[in-house]
Amino acid sequence: MRGLVARPLAGAVLGASAPACRGATDAGAQPPVRRTPDQQAGTMKIRIDVEGRSLSATLDDTEAARDFASLLPLTVKLEDHASTEKIADLPRRLSTRGAPPGSDPDVGDIAYYAPWGNLAVYYRDFGYSAGLVKLGRIDAGVEALERPGPLRVTIARVEP
Repeated sequence: MRGLVARPLAGAVLGASAPACRGATDAGAQPPVRRTPDQQAGTMKIRIDVEGRSLSATLDDTEAARDFASLLPLTVKLEDHASTEKIADLPRRLSTRGAPPGSDPDVGDIAYYAPWGNLAVYYRDFGYSAGLVKLGRIDAGVEALERPGPLRVTIARVEP
């Protein structure tokens, strides 16, 4: 039994990439877990249900985005702001540790505006804003947010 423990450890220490070691497996070894490109990058898929229409989105691999994901599922009322974005108050402020000082959002971006502590989803282009932290992006269907007035939305994680 002792030899089975020493062999993988020795391979790890000596460099298991030697040609003779490639493909060799010990009994009971598990094959490597295959991950999608999103999982490899550390991103997270979410779903945004906008009054009967479901939009898929991807959260970035940042501390702020992970903090936002910890709030999900979340139902909010998105209000129109400046005919450019829909905004909603969040139940608490998000961490912005490690975030850049601001961001220049594109159409479809999901962001956190730290000075106000709110969620912002952009349906039109906008310029740089200090305190704006990008959380992710709507993959398709952002036009569902272009309707005037408030929209009730539910945001939830998509489990793999």
